[in-house]
Amino acid sequence: MTTTPPVVTPDLCDAYPDVTVLEPMFANYGGIDSFYGPIRTVKCFEDNSMVKQAVAEPGDGAVLVVDAGGSHRCAMLGDMLAEQAAKNGWAGVVMYGCVRDVDILVTLPIGVQALGNHPRKSEKRGEGQRDIPVTFAGATLHPGQWLYADNNGIIIAEKPLELS
Repeated sequence: MTTTPPVVTPDLCDAYPDVTVLEPMFANYGGIDSFYGPIRTVKCFEDNSMVKQAVAEPGDGAVLVVDAGGSHRCAMLGDMLAEQAAKNGWAGVVMYGCVRDVDILVTLPIGVQALGNHPRKSEKRGEGQRDIPVTFAGATLHPGQWLYADNNGIIIAEKPLELS
């Protein structure tokens, strides 16, 4: 069995000074603190229908980046969607918004970073967009870029970085 080396974002920033660093506003909620993969995106606001659709598909080691508008009025990911994402091979989820069921999220084999936690679920109106550039935390993230996350922060690179 092979294991992937842990992400250490300070070391990656030292080795690759041209990476983009997201503004420090995210906290770890998942059972894996260190994760990385190619970016796939969802843009939605207080409606997680597209998040549900995305995590139901094979993740193939990708990171789902969700621009939820920074809302603190509801959660856009909970234990059931996170568990489905883990089972479908997603490396992680970065949520520019809130998550819930945090006591369960921390037990799941997936990386989850979010702005905060909120007990209320989102609406389901089927609204949102997928696989488009999203902008938050001082950066524009494009599908196909690479995201690396750990307890130190989140960085974005144009191509895969060599982990030592």
